[in-house]
Amino acid sequence: MELGLQGKVAIVTGGSKGIGFATALLLAREGAEVAIIAREPVSLREAAAQILEQTGKAALAIRADVSVQGEAVRAVNETVERFGKVDILVNNAGTSAARPFEEVEADAWTADLDLKLLGAVQFSRAALPHMRKAGGGAIVNVTAVGGKTPSASSLPTSVSRAAGLALTKAMSKDLAPDRIRVNAVCIGLIRSAQIERMWQAKAPELSWDEFAADPRHGIPLGRIGRAQEAANVIGFLVSDAASFVTGTSVNIDGGISSVL
Repeated sequence: MELGLQGKVAIVTGGSKGIGFATALLLAREGAEVAIIAREPVSLREAAAQILEQTGKAALAIRADVSVQGEAVRAVNETVERFGKVDILVNNAGTSAARPFEEVEADAWTADLDLKLLGAVQFSRAALPHMRKAGGGAIVNVTAVGGKTPSASSLPTSVSRAAGLALTKAMSKDLAPDRIRVNAVCIGLIRSAQIERMWQAKAPELSWDEFAADPRHGIPLGRIGRAQEAANVIGFLVSDAASFVTGTSVNIDGGISSVL
């Protein structure tokens, strides 16, 4: 399938590792110019080097903290200065923060919302004028299945992710007249540094493939997912192949979620 990304310009927050890196790599392979945003300079340089090696495209690596006011405007401006426009934004930056309600202090609520919700808000607002100027665009907010079905001891993450889903739906309606599509993906168990730490803590005697396929995870498809599989869905949603898709969320969870 032709995704129609040749000549597009994409920004991927949290783009140096995991799903963000896999997404940036896929977009570059499909012909897009890519800016990756992350806080850690070494990881950024390594990610940009891998993208260049594997695709021949020089990614723009921007060190920025999405939770800090003003960083989004700076990062978007740097992208436009380099590539001339912005067509695609993937709001992927985030970490897992899951504790019982009474253990979550006020500053933890603020930090989580600043990173996962307001970071997406600020980058979207910064990119919006450039997408309008380009005649349209696509935004994908990366959330989690816990935003739809919060479990016990899942705070503050599940609340921030639920807010991200509401943001996605509202933005999709406001921005549709400008031909800017807004969708979300809800991530389940996907291989990441966090999941690998869980593997080493719980079952270091198992190989990764054995751990990933452990039936105790309860995943109907029988294994933990790969970052590339999430990137494939995100790539579709930002592409011309999804030109009539907006305001929706797609579960990337191997069927584990009980909601549509």
